[in-house]
Amino acid sequence: MQGWLRIVRRGAVALAVIAAAVTVAVLDTVDWRPYPGTDYHEKTSRRLAAARPAVPPAPEVLWAGFGRARLTPTIGAAVDEPLAGRFRAVPLAGYGGRRGRPATGVHDELEVKAIALRGGEVTAVLVGADALIVPAEVTDLAMARIKTELGLPRSHVYLSATHTHGGIGGWGEGPVAEAFAGKFVPGVREWFADRIVVAVRDALADLKPSELGQDRFLAPELVRNRLVGALGKTDPEFSFLVVRQRSGRTAVAGSFAAHATVLGSDVMEFHGDYPGYWQRAVEEATGGLAVFIAGAVGSHSPVAGAKGFAGAERMGRTLAAGVLERLAATALSPSVRLATSTVEVSLPELNARVTDSLRLRPWLAGRLLPVRDECVLQAVRIGRVVWISTPCDFSGELALGVKDHLRARGSDAVVTSFNGGYVGYVIPRKYYHLPGYEPRTMSFHGPNVPDYFDETIRALADGLITR
Repeated sequence: MQGWLRIVRRGAVALAVIAAAVTVAVLDTVDWRPYPGTDYHEKTSRRLAAARPAVPPAPEVLWAGFGRARLTPTIGAAVDEPLAGRFRAVPLAGYGGRRGRPATGVHDELEVKAIALRGGEVTAVLVGADALIVPAEVTDLAMARIKTELGLPRSHVYLSATHTHGGIGGWGEGPVAEAFAGKFVPGVREWFADRIVVAVRDALADLKPSELGQDRFLAPELVRNRLVGALGKTDPEFSFLVVRQRSGRTAVAGSFAAHATVLGSDVMEFHGDYPGYWQRAVEEATGGLAVFIAGAVGSHSPVAGAKGFAGAERMGRTLAAGVLERLAATALSPSVRLATSTVEVSLPELNARVTDSLRLRPWLAGRLLPVRDECVLQAVRIGRVVWISTPCDFSGELALGVKDHLRARGSDAVVTSFNGGYVGYVIPRKYYHLPGYEPRTMSFHGPNVPDYFDETIRALADGLITR
């Protein structure tokens, strides 16, 4: 009997040693070290210092063009034909609760739309896709063609998405991407990228003398802070840009900071959620093009006033009415100061947490989260407004600080998400210890990213308004 007890004890000790070794091998503490002076911060700082955006000393004659391309895939095909947009099946992107099930049909047509602006030697194209995000792999494919075929570099293409949770999925590989976008479908990336190229190409081919104006209004009743409720803040501004060619053709780009999640995971048809209704209402009224660009949607949920498609329509049309009643009074100018600035940002190691203080070691986290160690932050100056794009669900609370920073310097800002890469949620550092989806699951790169991005964004924008 004593012999068996010794064997059991030795076995228990051995298992404890193995468990401890495995724990040491796969777990580490969350990295709270200050970011100034780190290798990633130093790399980005050097790139910022080297960036010298050319800002014209005075407004220059504006040329503008509009483009659009159908993004809705045809499903139920006998075989996949990616460049024709025909597939046997395509999942929806946005809700893990769908478990990768394929779309059952089409409620709304999905599109990629583009507004090209040219002032003097500078050309910038604003691109909006009826999609959850613009994945990095899609961006790579699209930009390689845009640079080769159209001569436009990445820094001059401002990518964005509506963040509808009813857009095409199938573009991601790996457990995390497939949890939100469904099983990988070869060819979806090529189809998505081709649609971006076509929209940009058509917009550049359509350049004509034009006028441009910008404005904003408040819609606090349509957005709430879903992370901490009334204890937090929201960004209630709807910002918009209107461009009118001499022929009278009009394009409107609008941005708002509420998630496009009026419609839930039970809706299995392709749809545009409230941004889709906003775009259609503006296009019906103007006869032109309407491009919705998701704002700083991190922690911000919609308040639609009704459920389902009725709520999505109500919210979209309410925001459209706010734009339309201001269009006639929006001053238009035939000239603009246009400039772009982009910086590649080196990121901290992955901080995929299993508890508040413990994370997976970065080598293991990288197998689960195939996120790149660099991303892009971008700014486009259009007149006195700086449009700033981020590769994430950027927090509306952080956007408020950026806007205050630029207003103190005589400029306005529009802060948007999903610029052709994705690094998770970036929310204020003070919320990092909270449990839940945004601070725990989706804050991929740890507690330093919010302040690090905020600092970089302000420097990037300052470079456009102080020259």
